[in-house]
Amino acid sequence: MAPIAEVARGFLHDFPDMIVTMDDVTRDSDGTKFHWTLTGTNTGPGGTGKRVRISGYELWKIDNDGLIAESKGHFDGAEYERQLKHGVDG
Repeated sequence: MAPIAEVARGFLHDFPDMIVTMDDVTRDSDGTKFHWTLTGTNTGPGGTGKRVRISGYELWKIDNDGLIAESKGHFDGAEYERQLKHGVDG
């Protein structure tokens, strides 16, 4: 679970006002997917000051205790980079 916490800590560092909303949780042949939308302003140290809104999902592997053993994030990296430079409406 430590790597998941480190990734979350990095986003909180970059987006101090970050809000992550749960859009859906689904299960298919790939596994359990937590669909999310992140909104926030990149005002952390060295940030661009631009507001972003990006959606994606985490593909979870659930262990025998029902806990998240592994989480792999998926989102449009090119769109994320564009928003960091120009903002969500730019």
